[in-house]
Amino acid sequence: MAIYEYTARAPDGKEVVGTIQAESDAAVARTLGERGVFPIAVRAQANTFQMSIGGGKVRLRDLGVFYGQFADLLRAGVPVLRALDTLSKAITNRALAQLISNVSEGVSEGKSLAESMGAYPDTFTKLHTSMVQAGERAGFLEDVFTDLSNFIDRQDDLRSKVRGAMIYPMVLVTIGSVLIFFVLIYLVPQFQSVFSSMKSLPAPTRMMFALSDFLRGYWFIALVAAAAVSFGVWSFVRSKSGKLLWDRWRIRIPIAGKVTRAVCITRFCRILGTMLHNGVPILNALDISKGAAGNAALEENIAQAAESVEAGQTLAEPLGKGGMFPVDVVEMIAIGEESNQLERILLQVAETTDRRTQRSVDQAVRLIEPLILVFIAGIIGFIAVGLLYPIFTMSRTLQ
Repeated sequence: MAIYEYTARAPDGKEVVGTIQAESDAAVARTLGERGVFPIAVRAQANTFQMSIGGGKVRLRDLGVFYGQFADLLRAGVPVLRALDTLSKAITNRALAQLISNVSEGVSEGKSLAESMGAYPDTFTKLHTSMVQAGERAGFLEDVFTDLSNFIDRQDDLRSKVRGAMIYPMVLVTIGSVLIFFVLIYLVPQFQSVFSSMKSLPAPTRMMFALSDFLRGYWFIALVAAAAVSFGVWSFVRSKSGKLLWDRWRIRIPIAGKVTRAVCITRFCRILGTMLHNGVPILNALDISKGAAGNAALEENIAQAAESVEAGQTLAEPLGKGGMFPVDVVEMIAIGEESNQLERILLQVAETTDRRTQRSVDQAVRLIEPLILVFIAGIIGFIAVGLLYPIFTMSRTLQ
């Protein structure tokens, strides 16, 4: 979606100038028509949401800060419109400030806050707008935005920790790969001329020379083949069946699979618990939280559970039968249903799983780092043996 600047004429003849987020010019005209104004001119702003310098992109952390500040203003008794206007001027992120201004405009036209936010689904997701809608109806809007702020902060912290933990292993892989390619492409050919007079070479040396010749002579073919394979895998993973297969495999692989599943379950439990705590009906909450889990296999399991809940059954039983949720998590959900404290139990499970995930990430990184080092050292050792063994053979022959 892009942001469009428009000039329109109101029924009383006055010109109205503003901005709106939409898919196209036609969508802008349609939306303005629904508001009862006639569009005169529509112009797309230049890549407002693509800017990443100077605070132009709406980051998750910025959104969490906005929700927290909005909750504080509402709790202090500031009306919604005034709070939105105040924050639109105070927020330093230009894209977010523009969005808040647009939401304020929608509210001033008589729309609900949830409806005004829902016009910008790329930033205000269905999860957010559903909770806001429930908060508006029940009269605890400030609590909803506090929960949203805390939820976003925890999600962002977990994501940052997982990404940060993977930086060092990725640096090791990158440096090791560059070193290996440098040796094979530039160093090994120099030894080939030295060993050309030898009638027979050991198998490791022949394999290394063959690989070096292939990389130097057919690097373009290798590059195209790698790109084709990558595109094929990417296309398969994007298909419905491929994504399901990939996500099932992703949560079952050693070490990383445990962490991946824990992250997805943490996200699901936190989203579902937060929505139930804020008055969102359980079927709506399940429909939203299944997509937010971030794993097609878990999503399938949750969808089956939602069907069972709609039929009058419990949530825990179908989650357990699906085999994707750990037994302890399923048992906790069952206890929450029996005690009528499901939302509290879900949030508790999310916190517990979050702590376990952080420990698992630390353990996985501590295990992955030496494995990467051993793997890279093994390849370099193989190259060293391939280069040094003929030299030792030649020295024995000369003796």
